[in-house]
Amino acid sequence: MLNIIQQRINQLRKELNEHNHNYYVLDNATISDYEFDIKLTELQKLEDENPKYFDENSPTQRVGGEITKNFENVTHQNQMYSLSNSYSKEDLLDWEKRILKIIGIEKLDFTCELKYDGASINLTYKNNKLVTAVTRGDGFKGDNVTSNIKTIKSIPLQIEDSFLSNFEIRGEIILPFDGFNKMNAERIENGEEPYRNPRNTASGSLKLQDSAEVAKRPLDCLLYHVVTESTKYETHFEILENARNVGFKVPTEIKLCNTISEVLDFINLWDKKRHHLSYETDGVVIKVNNLHYQNEIGYTAKAPRWAIAYKFKTEQTTTKLNNVSYQVGRTGAITPVANLEPVELAGTIVKRASLHNADQIEKLDIRINDTVFVEKGGEIIPKIIGVNLEKRTSDSAPLKYATNCPDCNTELVRTEGDAKHYCPNEFGCKTQIIGRIQHFISRKAMDIDGIGTETVELLFTNNLLTNYSDLYDLKAEQIIPLERMAEKSAKNIILGLEASKQIPFEKVLFAIGIRFVGETVAKKLVKHYKNIDNLINASFEELKNVDEIGERIAASILNFFSNSSNIRLVDKLKQVGLQFKISEENTNISDKLKNLTFVVSGVFEKFSRNELKKTIEDNGGKNSGSLSKKTNYLIAGDKMGPAKKVKAETLGIQIINEEEFIKML
Repeated sequence: MLNIIQQRINQLRKELNEHNHNYYVLDNATISDYEFDIKLTELQKLEDENPKYFDENSPTQRVGGEITKNFENVTHQNQMYSLSNSYSKEDLLDWEKRILKIIGIEKLDFTCELKYDGASINLTYKNNKLVTAVTRGDGFKGDNVTSNIKTIKSIPLQIEDSFLSNFEIRGEIILPFDGFNKMNAERIENGEEPYRNPRNTASGSLKLQDSAEVAKRPLDCLLYHVVTESTKYETHFEILENARNVGFKVPTEIKLCNTISEVLDFINLWDKKRHHLSYETDGVVIKVNNLHYQNEIGYTAKAPRWAIAYKFKTEQTTTKLNNVSYQVGRTGAITPVANLEPVELAGTIVKRASLHNADQIEKLDIRINDTVFVEKGGEIIPKIIGVNLEKRTSDSAPLKYATNCPDCNTELVRTEGDAKHYCPNEFGCKTQIIGRIQHFISRKAMDIDGIGTETVELLFTNNLLTNYSDLYDLKAEQIIPLERMAEKSAKNIILGLEASKQIPFEKVLFAIGIRFVGETVAKKLVKHYKNIDNLINASFEELKNVDEIGERIAASILNFFSNSSNIRLVDKLKQVGLQFKISEENTNISDKLKNLTFVVSGVFEKFSRNELKKTIEDNGGKNSGSLSKKTNYLIAGDKMGPAKKVKAETLGIQIINEEEFIKML
């Protein structure tokens, strides 16, 4: 039985949490600030006098005070994807058509939500308590900013168990206009430079080292997505409604729509009303409402297929084109860059914009000293969309595209059918060499701790690297004397390199930088060829017949391995211990399902959908997202759409259940 002190502490915590929720989530204060502070002070005193009742999720812990000098970089348990963008009714109709085809039904319900312009965050709850808060990062890894997030009063630190006990919930950390304007007024009064825009200020706030400083900022959190293995809820709308009921700040603007026409009505409404919101928004997110269908539709490598963002018309302005410079990438591709007279656009100062390639320059007829129209593509990357010909001077002349590499002065080449020019000096062009090493050490490739892009440049400049295989020759005593380096930094680099020898084959293949071989293609090649020698010896015909490998990729692979310098690099990486064959745990358990294609649909008892798909691949089979003449089996679970069954029967595809699939193995 609880004693009197413990009972009072629990009562105060419960009351204060309720008052926080009423004020910061419901915008409905039920007591005065003075009364709230009296209760908080009483609780703080009781906790100080009785440390054995300390709780990291107590309302007293929201004031901050923790100092974090280096934020821990952690891997997301579930990838945080980006969203595909659309800009017209036609885009949305095409999207609807694609997803209906995947699941084989004629009609879907959608949810529409405003697209909040803030800093993405992933909150993990275990046993109803907030345990971690991690930034989006690159979608695979982010920074642990839990101590800072706990200062945001609209985020519940603990919830009742009527919702879910273990789950992730995602949203945007935002800075409402009122709070942003107040912060800037104080900065101006203190003679400081005002912050540029709410989004960047919110994002920067999450990385402040002192959580007490974060607590002073009027940050808020709007939540929009729950990730869970539970099948308790059937729809996206239902799960968000229940999340709101237990204390999460899920905006009420969410709407259920039965048709794309209703979706467009929602978009048109909020394209006007958004200017009256208390926070920034740049579009509408449309999602398939049924959670089961979301799983059926699945993901691309970068985005969910079951969701799409409709972006409001981008802000546009004009400025002067001062000159055009050229950048060379790690593959030798040349990108022209417009250098502009600085101009403010969508809250940021724009000085540069990509011109993509020579064809784009010719199409727009862009000339030096032109007045150009600039907008932010997808509200992120500035681009030139046209020229104000009325302001063009009579002495202007067409722009002459670069003929030589801006780095090594090698004459550029352009193959037939390719939009870009290339520098062919692959092993002598400094920028290409550094770019390939930077790609090699990047998170999605070898993910080498201790080495960043600036470190690569430093090592190259000091003649310690000429290619990425040289990384494994580095010694701590070579690194310590370099600028900004010390013994600890040097040791971290050596440890990071040693740890990278355990990185799996598919990431190593992506890391070595074969043109057109991205993450997804690398996985396909690894699964098919099992080791690097098989891949090196593959013919053009063999390569292009691999699943999803076309002629362009096949030619690029052959070209890479026909170069003796690349073969020497691979041989050296083999010798130092990198993984160039598929690991035992990734090797197929059997080939019983070889040459068979499956479509998985419905809910199963003995497998999750992902487990079922993995079992198919582990036994040599192939998964497909939609039914076609190439499909051999449809594995049907509970709640499978009737249209999918009809389509399978029409195509003569054998329909089996979970038990029949197990018997096949």
